[in-house]
Amino acid sequence: MTETTQTRAGFVALIGEPNAGKSTLTNRMVGAKVSIVTHKVQTTRTRIRGVAMEGDSQLVFVDTPGLFKPRRRLDRAMVKAAWGGAADADITVLLIEAHRGVTDGVKAILEGLGELPKGRKVALAINKIDRVEAPRLLALTQSLNEAYPFAETFMISAEKGHGVEQLRKWLAQAVPAGPWLYPEDQIADLPMRMIAAEMTREKLTLRLHQELPYQLTVETEAWEEREDGSARIDQMIYVSRDGHKGIVLGKKGETIKAVSQAARADIEEFLGRKVHLFLQVKLRENWLEEAERYSEMGLDFKDGN
Repeated sequence: MTETTQTRAGFVALIGEPNAGKSTLTNRMVGAKVSIVTHKVQTTRTRIRGVAMEGDSQLVFVDTPGLFKPRRRLDRAMVKAAWGGAADADITVLLIEAHRGVTDGVKAILEGLGELPKGRKVALAINKIDRVEAPRLLALTQSLNEAYPFAETFMISAEKGHGVEQLRKWLAQAVPAGPWLYPEDQIADLPMRMIAAEMTREKLTLRLHQELPYQLTVETEAWEEREDGSARIDQMIYVSRDGHKGIVLGKKGETIKAVSQAARADIEEFLGRKVHLFLQVKLRENWLEEAERYSEMGLDFKDGN
């Protein structure tokens, strides 16, 4: 890089309702799977940072938990983390689902944007545009821009990639001038132990149904590098009720075996090498009230008060 080249770097917070596509957009921007993606809501618990390069700019994406009406301590901590991510970032991008439009949840988020620091750039990204007709999309764009003075509006499909490049190029010019924040080849600042745990939790969330996914957590307890270049990873799945252990294990252990195989494949693809993954299930009735568990998820226990 020459001395005359001006580098830029900044934090970009993606906010929106649960399931708006924030994790999918993070992974699309970064070009790798760094954030848990499922069809269930409220799956992103930690502010996972994915790092993307665009020209001479480095974009650090803060994938926040979805904003929703909190009911439990974990919910409150997640919502506080989401708004904290937006307040700390250089640029905030609000993701709206085109087919759902301006819901009550979106209205609440628009009100919350008014609490962000003065002068903060906020862009609007209307996602899943392939689900609605053009006239409805234009009407939605107009009503949202009347509700809040967005710096720029983008029509995108995070899943298919439409419009994502234009958004990334705009962000590259909008972040502050300055040195890069991370090495050029680094794509996430979460420890690999946590990323591996998130990948396993994703597979559990996809496999299991109803309330159970939000009452379990996964922690990487041991990580052993082997001489042949592979890694042995031991993870513990904590459940809050004794009856949940059987659900996670499945008949003759079929569920946990399928989860282990799927998670191992994802972790191997991410690391680019062989992985030996060992899962155990343990009852921890009050894990939702343990400060240590929140720290493992990158959340502040006190935010749940």
